[in-house]
Amino acid sequence: MIPQPERKRIIDLIRREVVPAIGCTEPIAVALCVARAAETLGCRPEKITARLSANILKNAMGVGIPGTGMIGLPIAIALGALVGRSDYQLEVLKDLTPEAVEEGRRYIDQKRISISLKEHIAEKLYIEIEVEAGGHTATAVIAGGHTSFIYIARDGEALLDKRAGASSAAGAADDDPELTLRRVWDFAMTAPLDELRFILETRRLNKAAAEQSFKGEYGHCVGRTMCGMQERKLMGDHVYAHILAYTSAACDARMGGAMIPVMSNSGSGNQGIAATLPVVVFAEENGATEEQTIRALTLSHLTVIYIKQSLGRLSALCGCVVAATGSSCGIVYLMGGGYDEAAAAVKNMVATLTGMLCDGAKPSCAMKLMSGVSTAVLSAMMAMEHRCVTAVEGIVEEDVDKCIRNLTRIGRDGMNETDRLVLDIMTHKS
Repeated sequence: MIPQPERKRIIDLIRREVVPAIGCTEPIAVALCVARAAETLGCRPEKITARLSANILKNAMGVGIPGTGMIGLPIAIALGALVGRSDYQLEVLKDLTPEAVEEGRRYIDQKRISISLKEHIAEKLYIEIEVEAGGHTATAVIAGGHTSFIYIARDGEALLDKRAGASSAAGAADDDPELTLRRVWDFAMTAPLDELRFILETRRLNKAAAEQSFKGEYGHCVGRTMCGMQERKLMGDHVYAHILAYTSAACDARMGGAMIPVMSNSGSGNQGIAATLPVVVFAEENGATEEQTIRALTLSHLTVIYIKQSLGRLSALCGCVVAATGSSCGIVYLMGGGYDEAAAAVKNMVATLTGMLCDGAKPSCAMKLMSGVSTAVLSAMMAMEHRCVTAVEGIVEEDVDKCIRNLTRIGRDGMNETDRLVLDIMTHKS
């Protein structure tokens, strides 16, 4: 068993990375930054200037903003100023009202908001907000993490300044525990159950989001379409179909702008959904005990956190690749597999999904999540049959941690030009 002090560090890491969020985390993080700047100003801003990294722009252009029926950054920024509360973190807009939405529309129509690309920055997650009113200004900057404020100032006087120590593009902080897949497995399998029980909140929130989605028209209705396939006998009524339906349905609701909280992972609600629901559905439909469910969810979520430590918060690699890899490990455990089978599942995932690009947050993300979790189930099944992609094939290596590093190196460094090209295409559509 991992010693208690080290277990506490890992649990603290999970609690920090697995948190509730309402709406897509990129525009919501922008709204959070606006709320903090407005609070620092001390009055309602007359003008708001947002300077954002390319990845923030890309992930906020096409996604619904909860409770508004609107898409994109302008309304998120307006509402951050009008009703946002920074102490709510990624639930910053949960006090939203229809009246506030109408006021936000007027705010946009009055041309009070300016949005531009922040040039010449290495950080992929960067949000800089400047607000003005009554001859005063305030500035807030988030970088490195969706809730990580590194600079706050009023009228040019710094109230917080962590810019010199701001994190790089990678996701791991200096004080984070050092993880390997073996260490993730050992922790999930041996930590006292009472220390892990909090992870069941991921099941409650994300399953509720999926079930709410089945009742409405959200996004492309991928989850409801999957249910229709079952009813029309085009796809069987079995656990695999249910995994696809529940996972994509929760994403439908989130990307469609539903005012429904989900449990995120490493700053992404879709990652939290894909790390949770395949495990939950498999556990429930195969009679798993509460202990097995808790350990499987812990394994899934901590695997995602581990991979994101070297990949970074935002990249050109779709987050479903990482999140589905976590759920594949969780499913292996529920199938009765051990560490070797989990490592094989990771290699199968890397061999299959590496290179799936992120072209922003949007309703069609539900289709990508469905692709990711379908591969997760297949990878787990293959691993349990002792079938694994070998070290002579592609980027897979014998050492599973090196294999993970190859995945994250491609996503973090190799796909940078892809990232720039995707943003150029998105911003120059005719």
